Amino acid sequence: MIDMKLEVIVIPVSDVNRATEFYRKLGWRQDVTPPFVVQFTPHGSPCSVQFGANLTTAAPGSAQRTYLIVSDVAAARAELIAAGIDVSEIFHLGPEGRPLNGPDPEHRTYRSFASFSDPDGNSWLLQEITARLPGRIDSGVTSFNSTSDLASAFRRTEAAHGEHEKRTGQRDANWPDWYAEYMAAEQSGATLPQ
Repeated sequence: MIDMKLEVIVIPVSDVNRATEFYRKLGWRQDVTPPFVVQFTPHGSPCSVQFGANLTTAAPGSAQRTYLIVSDVAAARAELIAAGIDVSEIFHLGPEGRPLNGPDPEHRTYRSFASFSDPDGNSWLLQEITARLPGRIDSGVTSFNSTSDLASAFRRTEAAHGEHEKRTGQRDANWPDWYAEYMAAEQSGATLPQ
């Protein structure tokens, strides 16, 4: 099969200059584009967003709940607030799918969220993912899109490795291999090493 990579999503805006100011304020990279297109790429993302006059017939603000995956929703929220963005409180989904205040009580992956909108009302949903469900990532490929994602993975792995050493009752001299196995398994959703 031929690779098909999702690289750009077009979002509908009413005022290109106002939208440009907003997405620049987020700290996203503004990419070089033809004059009639504005493109921004979130930090660590392989996919960009584009907007401009006559790029879409969709109503401004109609792009809803576009997911932005983060390894730490509290840190991402704090960073956006520091940039002057109005961000919701952190919430999680209850048993019936209703939003409840605060992060997931058990800090499970895929369960904690925060949201914000651009000036037109296009909404963005921050979702905290620390470990992927099985089958979501090719288990033979391990990569991190940013140094902050890699650093977060190292912190989680360090904590898990500390528990591993407590269980074994000894220092693990082969910790680099254990770290590598843990980080690859966490990213692909495979069974984590004990």
